[in-house]
Amino acid sequence: MSGNETTKGYSIEILIEEHENITRMLQVLRTMCRRILEGGEVVTEDFREGISFIRNYADRHHHGKEEKFLFPEMTVHLGGPAQKLITHGMLVEHDLGRGHVLALETALTDYEKEPTADHKLDILAGAMAYVNLLTGHIDKENQVVFTFAQRQLPGEVLEEVDQACRAYEKEEKNKEVRESYLALLKRLEEAYPLTEKI
Repeated sequence: MSGNETTKGYSIEILIEEHENITRMLQVLRTMCRRILEGGEVVTEDFREGISFIRNYADRHHHGKEEKFLFPEMTVHLGGPAQKLITHGMLVEHDLGRGHVLALETALTDYEKEPTADHKLDILAGAMAYVNLLTGHIDKENQVVFTFAQRQLPGEVLEEVDQACRAYEKEEKNKEVRESYLALLKRLEEAYPLTEKI
């Protein structure tokens, strides 16, 4: 990470690295859905592990840093365009993602009570809605939001964001979240090896 740190900033590098890990989980979820379409069983425990990763790593750990550290500085220092991009774009998509995950969780519970084709369809719909949303969301953040922040935020402001992210990453509880959920991701990738990219 040190090679690009001077050009991108520590915080941006961390967020992009986390996007790569989240994309790996999106590929796992897509493979889970494909197996069901190909006649495989719905393994609700694996989907629930995916939900746990999404809520604790992708949302609280990753989106939490964006929402606490980077996005507020962008809306304060970069004016109307940043406010529109963040408030009416990225934050709305974060909430949409949470809604898709809740729909998936509800569908899993319904399927466990009554394993019908309709509930199976709802599982696929919820999972793939999240996969498709986050795929586009990650691309927008990497290509537009982070580039905007790097080019337009004053250097001292970006350094403050970097320092806040460094402190966050060093906290023991956040290290534990990172390590445990990356281990979970690896287990699921072994159970659902990638056969085609998103």
